[in-house]
Amino acid sequence: MLGRGGISAVARASGISPNTIRKGMREIESGERLEGGRVRRRGGGRKPIGETDPDMLAALERLVAEDCRGDPTQVLLWTCKSVRILSGELRERGHEAHFTTVAALLRSLGYSLQSNRKTLDGAQHPDRDAQFRYINERVGAAIGAGEPAISIDTKKKELVGNFANAGREWQRKGEPVKTLSHDFPSDALGKAIPFGVYDIASNEGFVNVGITAETAQLAVASIGAWWEDLGHERYPEAGLLQITADCGGGNGNRTRLWKLELQRLADLTGLTIHVCHFPPGTSKWNKIEHRLFCHITQTWRARPLTSYEVVINSIAATTTSTGLKVYARLDERDYPKKIQVSDADLAAVNLTRAEFHPEWNYSISPTTE
Repeated sequence: MLGRGGISAVARASGISPNTIRKGMREIESGERLEGGRVRRRGGGRKPIGETDPDMLAALERLVAEDCRGDPTQVLLWTCKSVRILSGELRERGHEAHFTTVAALLRSLGYSLQSNRKTLDGAQHPDRDAQFRYINERVGAAIGAGEPAISIDTKKKELVGNFANAGREWQRKGEPVKTLSHDFPSDALGKAIPFGVYDIASNEGFVNVGITAETAQLAVASIGAWWEDLGHERYPEAGLLQITADCGGGNGNRTRLWKLELQRLADLTGLTIHVCHFPPGTSKWNKIEHRLFCHITQTWRARPLTSYEVVINSIAATTTSTGLKVYARLDERDYPKKIQVSDADLAAVNLTRAEFHPEWNYSISPTTE
C-alpha cells in the first residue's frame, strides 16, 4: 500500500527486520493461512536446547547432584551453585547456555531455590520425650492447683547503639534508617541482656534487662523481681513455684550458683521451688521461646536499639492478638562472673531430687530456722 520505500518505513516504525516483513508479504500474497490462529509454522523458531545439545541436561544434573558435596574433586564443592556459575561451568564443558536457560532447565529437573531448614535435633537423649511428658504433667498439675508456673530463659544479647537490626519496616521510599556499617562493641553504649519470665497460665511476660553479664544471680533476681512486681498479686495463696528452663546459661542444671540463689529466693518468698529442665538441645520447646521472645523480636524489627529506653519501651509494647502482655524493667546492678560455690554452701541447699532424672528435676524448699 505504501509503495516504494514502504518496507523500510514499516521496519523503522515497528522495529521488525525488513526481511521478516518481506517474508510476511509473500505469505499473505500466497493466501496461506496457519491453522488455529498460529503465527508461526509448526517446527519454526529456535530448536529447544534439549534437541541441539542433548547432553547438556545430564551435565547440569551432575553439577548440582547431591553426591558432588562429598567429592573433593568437584569444582562446585566450595562455591554457591548460582545459575551464572553453573552457566560458566557448563560453558567450560562445551555446553553453551545462558543463565536464564540454566534456571529453566533446573526447574524442569525438579529443582528450586531453597534455604536451610532447622529440623534436625542431633543426637537425642533416650528419655527426651519422657522428660517432655514429665514437664507437661508438672506444669499442668501446678496450674490446675492454682500455683504459678513460669518458663524462663535469656534472650539473645543485644548491643545498645545505632546498629542495624534485622527485619524490615515501612519507611518512605528511598529513606531507610541509617545505621553504623559495622557492629563493633567499642561503638556501643552498652549491652542489653534480656532475661525473660513467662507466666504460662496468665499469658504474661516479664523481662528484666541486665547490663553486665548473664549469670545465675541475674536469672534468680529476674524471677524474684517478677514475683515481687506481679507474681505475689496474681497468686496470693501460692506455696509452690514451678519453673521450666533449659540446661544452659545462668540457669543451667549443673550450675551451683543457680541452686544457691534459688535457695535464697525460697527463703525470701516462702515458696517451694520446683525446677524442670528441658533435655540438652531442646530449649526451643520451652514456652518462652515461642510465646514471648519471638514476639519481642517482631516488635523491634528494623529498629536500631539506640538506648536502654528504646529497649525497655519496645519490649513493653509487645502484644499479640491472643492477649499477651509484657512488662519490662532495667536492672543496672552488677552481676560478677565466676563466683565460686563451695561444697559446704551447696550442701546447705535444701534440695530434694526427683526419682525421674534427678539431674533435671528437683525441688528447693525454704530452710527452717
